[in-house]
Amino acid sequence: MVTAITLGVKISVETTYQDEHSNPANEHFMFAYRITIENLTDYTVQLKRRQWFIFDSNGIQREVEGEGVVGEQPIIEPGESHSYVSACNLNTDIGSMSGNYLMHRLADDKDFIVAIPEFELIVPYRLN
Repeated sequence: MVTAITLGVKISVETTYQDEHSNPANEHFMFAYRITIENLTDYTVQLKRRQWFIFDSNGIQREVEGEGVVGEQPIIEPGESHSYVSACNLNTDIGSMSGNYLMHRLADDKDFIVAIPEFELIVPYRLN
């Protein structure tokens, strides 16, 4: 698990290779990731937008940006957390992702950026 804290918001990431949804012969490697967002602050926050940087070991880089996460813009109370699962496909068996969330602090109507730590996407047989 990879974890980072930015301005009192903790982001934790766990990844899983999705063998049943992958097709290595056709350069298709699917990975799932679970993100847990913990609000360690004293104020309520809302996740408004996300920005991902996806790196494939063949040198291809992609950027994905948009509203919320998996169709939601969760509001997270102090001391609470929100988790979701999403997926990413790569053309190679090794890659990585990183990014950021645009968060909104409800108490003073201010936006701030929270870093999503870089995490690796590696097919298990490459670890041997």
